[in-house]
Amino acid sequence: MCAVPKPKKPVISPRALSQSEQQVVLNTLNGDRFADQSPSAVYATLLDEGDYFCSIRTMYRILEQHQQVKERRIQLCHPVYSKPELLATGPNQVWSWDITKLLGPSKWTYFYLYVLLDIYSRYVVGWMVAHQELAALAQKLIEESCQKQHIGPGQLTIHADRGTSMTSRPVALLLSDLGITKTHSRPYTSNDNPYSEAQFKTLKYRPDFPERFGSIEHARTFGHDFFGWYNTEHRHSGIALLTPETVHYGRAAIVQQARAAVLDKAYQAHPERFVKRPPQPLILSNQVWINKPN
Repeated sequence: MCAVPKPKKPVISPRALSQSEQQVVLNTLNGDRFADQSPSAVYATLLDEGDYFCSIRTMYRILEQHQQVKERRIQLCHPVYSKPELLATGPNQVWSWDITKLLGPSKWTYFYLYVLLDIYSRYVVGWMVAHQELAALAQKLIEESCQKQHIGPGQLTIHADRGTSMTSRPVALLLSDLGITKTHSRPYTSNDNPYSEAQFKTLKYRPDFPERFGSIEHARTFGHDFFGWYNTEHRHSGIALLTPETVHYGRAAIVQQARAAVLDKAYQAHPERFVKRPPQPLILSNQVWINKPN
């Protein structure tokens, strides 16, 4: 029967730091002065002050023995942004606004299109084209649009992303003076401002949208034609194929009744053509959400 060999005792190098020396190194690394610095930075600082405890590699070994090998530098703490949850059950309750660039006549030239959109009706309540993105211009557009729509204190919420104009102090003070609540999208979250994004897509996918605008007057003329069409003629899929103007100014029920009469007449003439049920107009939702809660 073979004898079981006894386990060998670990050989401690005569060059190794003693337990008390290791504790001094650990205390130094974890002290208030060096807690957020890397071992190499601690090593260099101590060396410049005339102290040497051990090598950088030994510092790492000591930290590893105590499960402390991790990022030691001060970390950037991002603020926690809450998800905006906004509900509109009628016009002039929630507006969404954004700014997009329009290519100018030559490379690296741009014009800036500001658009204010009612999320319930998809009606563009205000827009402008400018040479720059400025908080003062945004302030002017918001103020004029609120006057046109007769917005009262406590009536409206305006939602935007976190661009410099959107988060500027002048705009914030104006909204406060008007009694308007402001909300912002989370950083890098386009779904928090979906209606403005969709509206810009409709704009830029139009067949007559130019590759470049020859002048700011050209851009403004295009905007005048486009937003006139968008508000009064565009049958929007998100609002039961009604026009934004029809929904915004409360004429949706009349149009829906007329559509229902036409569909009923078609059904009475040829009921066999409608297999499942009599045709009905598309239903206009009475709730529009940005980030509907689960």
